[in-house]
Order: sequence, then C-alpha cells, then structure tokens
Amino acid sequence: MNINILAGGPEELLPDLHEYSTEHDIWVGVDRGVYTLIKKNINPVIAFGDFDSVTNQEMTIIEGNVKEMKRYKPEKNETDMELALNWALRQEAFLIRIFGATGGRLDHLFANVHLMVKPVLEKKHINIVLIDNQNILSLKGPGSYKIEKRADKRYISFVPLTLDVAGLTLEGFKYPLNNRHISIGSTLCISNELISDYGTFSFSQGILLVIRSND
Repeated sequence: MNINILAGGPEELLPDLHEYSTEHDIWVGVDRGVYTLIKKNINPVIAFGDFDSVTNQEMTIIEGNVKEMKRYKPEKNETDMELALNWALRQEAFLIRIFGATGGRLDHLFANVHLMVKPVLEKKHINIVLIDNQNILSLKGPGSYKIEKRADKRYISFVPLTLDVAGLTLEGFKYPLNNRHISIGSTLCISNELISDYGTFSFSQGILLVIRSND
C-alpha cells in the first residue's frame, strides 16, 4: 500500500496527481489540500486540518465528500502535516508521497523536510518522498543506495542535513566521490548527474537530503 498526502501548497506546483492514483494508493488530504483533491475527482479516505484556509462553502463540500474528518483547533502543537504524516506512518505503508508541501511559505517547506527526519532516525523502512512538478526530495540514513536515471529529473543533489556526513561515495556520476567527508553548509554535491542508466551512493554516518530536479 502507498499513501499519498496532499497539503495546501500552490496548485500550480503540483504534478498530475492522477498519475499517482492506482489500486495500490490511498489519498489523505491536509487542510486546503482536501478541497483540491475533491476538485480533481480524487476522494481522500481521511482529512486532517484546522481548515482555516477554506471558505464555509468549500468546507461544506469537504464534509459531504470525506467520511473520516480529523478537525483541530488552529492553536495546537503540531502542524496539520505532522498529524497526517504520523497517521500515515502508523499504517505501515510501503511508500508515502507528500504533495503540495514544497511551495508557498518557506517555514512550512523546512518543517515538512524536517518531519522526514524522525523515521530515518528510528530506522523505519518506509520510503517518504516530497514531490512537486520540478523536484523529488527524500532523506536517507547511512547505507548504500541504487539510483536510476530519469530524463525528467536530470539533476541530483546531495545536501547534508546533519552537521557531518561521513564516507560519501558516488559511483556512476559525472562527478564521482570516494569516501568523502561532507559538512553541513557545503555545496560540493549540488547538481550532479548520472552518466549511465543508474548509479550508487553510499555513506557511513549522518543524514542526506537527496533532491532530484529539472530546470
């Protein structure tokens, strides 16, 4: 099972959500993202939010189309996205995709990236990715990973999310590395590219933000 979560970010940054709607996928709406899903004829199984970004008329439509509503007061300790992601993690999904979470307010963008840290620290074997029409973001803990070339996501960047990332090795890349130490703040691994159908990256310590992008 895959769980797709749609937040309330700018609609113009969304990819075609129907490409991610298969029999193996279920949808979760977050705040205004619930209304966006309904407009696109995608029915979320559950909705989270304080819904302070929708009108009364839109709220009526949401309530008429979503069976399970988790509604909260605006004054709370967690963001709506954190509440939705915590629910998704409890479902033991194979893959969690997050949409509508990379545009608009930068505080929400950074918060959403940091929400992905906890599963990595807890060594949960769940792949979580943030997706918009130009980028795919994921977090990785120490290990070895295979990465395939994608024509629509030519550039691959590796950004330290911890103070240090140790032993970074890149193979099959235009700019390879061998057992390199990378500190937070370094731009050494920005805009790399694969030179064959796939490559590998590995490291022994730290957390990496992996960003696949196009122009």
